[in-house]
Amino acid sequence: MPETEALPMNASSRTGFVRIICAMDTAKRLLKPTAVCCALLIAALAAGQGAKSEKPPDKNAPEKPARTVYDYSLVGFDKKEVSLSTYKGKVLLIVNLASKSIFRDQISMLDGLQKAYKDQGLIVIGVPSNDFGDQEPGSEADIQKTYSSDMHLSFPVFARVSVRGKDQAPLYGYLTDKKGSTGGDVHWSYTKFIVDRTGKVVARFEPHIAPDSPELRVMIEDVLAGKNKPSAPKKDESKDASSDDEGGR
Repeated sequence: MPETEALPMNASSRTGFVRIICAMDTAKRLLKPTAVCCALLIAALAAGQGAKSEKPPDKNAPEKPARTVYDYSLVGFDKKEVSLSTYKGKVLLIVNLASKSIFRDQISMLDGLQKAYKDQGLIVIGVPSNDFGDQEPGSEADIQKTYSSDMHLSFPVFARVSVRGKDQAPLYGYLTDKKGSTGGDVHWSYTKFIVDRTGKVVARFEPHIAPDSPELRVMIEDVLAGKNKPSAPKKDESKDASSDDEGGR
């Protein structure tokens, strides 16, 4: 097939043709940013629509109730979980026990408290722990025998837990929460927490404060009578307790 011959163009035609080519090139250069602008505009509109669809927080919505000891549980020697809500309406004295501690004589004092104030609504909660100097060794069966068969205590004693460290029981995470007035790590066995009838921790006594001490008894009586106020954090007596206990082992 013979090649098509180019049509002859005069000066005016060539000028018009050049103008068309320039116009097409300009259109191509303007098209891309225009498309980007359109895309950004669409995205902005979509985001605005999404923001409108999100409901603002309801200022009148009721606040989530604060946690209490009733939100936690312990495990009995029978391996059954016991919620502390079982003791709603009671005043609780929660103590981490250790049968080999120099403070072990406090066990009988705790039993005396339970008997003396039971009818007024006191429940002593015994929580064995082996966090300090191997003071509660042995198997769960051994611990059960110690507190149930040998001592015949009148207050409930639960299975052994950790009261500090990475294996800390959730209950003790709550009891020692530093946001509270009784917060801070448990430093030794026989640290005592008093819980009022609404499940709030209202007082803490360190190991050297015996269960039959006047200050602890007065606090228990005030809490039983509903006269108590949350106490300030107790002074750290861990060094004294630690040296005393190590000397008594």
